[in-house]
Amino acid sequence: MSGPLILGVPSKGRLQENVQAFFARAGLVFTRSGGAREYRGAIADVADVEIAYLSASEIAGQLASGAIHLGVTGEDLIRETIPNADASVRLLQPLGFGYADVVVAAPKSWIDVRDMADLDDVAEDMRRRHGRRLRVATKYVNLTRRFFAGELGREGQPGAVVTNYRIVESSGATEGAPAAGAADVIVDITTTGATLAANALKILDDGVMLKSEAQLVASLKAPWSAAAKAAGRSILTRISAEVRARAVREVRAAFDGRVERLIVDLGARFDARAPFGPPTAGAPLVLHVPKRAVFPLVEALTAAGAGTITVATLEDVFEPEPKLVASFAEAVEGL
Repeated sequence: MSGPLILGVPSKGRLQENVQAFFARAGLVFTRSGGAREYRGAIADVADVEIAYLSASEIAGQLASGAIHLGVTGEDLIRETIPNADASVRLLQPLGFGYADVVVAAPKSWIDVRDMADLDDVAEDMRRRHGRRLRVATKYVNLTRRFFAGELGREGQPGAVVTNYRIVESSGATEGAPAAGAADVIVDITTTGATLAANALKILDDGVMLKSEAQLVASLKAPWSAAAKAAGRSILTRISAEVRARAVREVRAAFDGRVERLIVDLGARFDARAPFGPPTAGAPLVLHVPKRAVFPLVEALTAAGAGTITVATLEDVFEPEPKLVASFAEAVEGL
């Protein structure tokens, strides 16, 4: 088995721009020998990688079939497109953009319908009084069926079951279906909820089916050659280093005396880590700490007798065993 790693990325739009920027921050620069219209590319300075420019939905399908090794697409498309997705792909890294919630929305005029249990009551009432089923307009047919069957409750809890409904597949603007009389409620994606509100729709209290964002995904069906695995490790090592650097700040503090117990205490209180261990005599204490904890940490260091304290941003933090690389290795081991 041989062949390069094939990375599927969005072919156009804001999503493509965000993906290129994300990889570029990790020193992974996309190149296209044939110009912007070319649907194949590479990554500068990384061997055995071929980029395939595809639509977001195509990326999900090709990950499922094993036609590409890695891909960037929304989790909503992964869950909708791939039955039993966890057996076919591994979600490696959320990318921090492409946010969208998949939600159930009903007309605001349905003042007595607040949650999925209320919606089930409405569906039963429609069947009993009018002899028809509740109509649900959506492009997310598979997610809707699972959610209405109680399989996708939030935080691991079973969801409310809705029966006596039928799906109206939407090919256009789903949010307009109730006003047009084509459906009673909808399942659609939303970022701010503004479009739903403009169409006199409300999200049910327990109607958030999935909180989605762009994900870096590995296929478990692709032919992972040794070259593809090596390229994957190289890419993910760089991404892991950049992601870790963005998440932390480096704090340096001057101390006299031993600081071993202080390091343990600060680790417990602020999730601070001493990446190089306790300092030698005369050297500063170096800590990596989540951004949100920088100022509480500085206050604690000052109270503990620290001298000068500096805080710096980092470009990359290469750790010995990054979780992202370990997750990738576990996913493709033996493939």
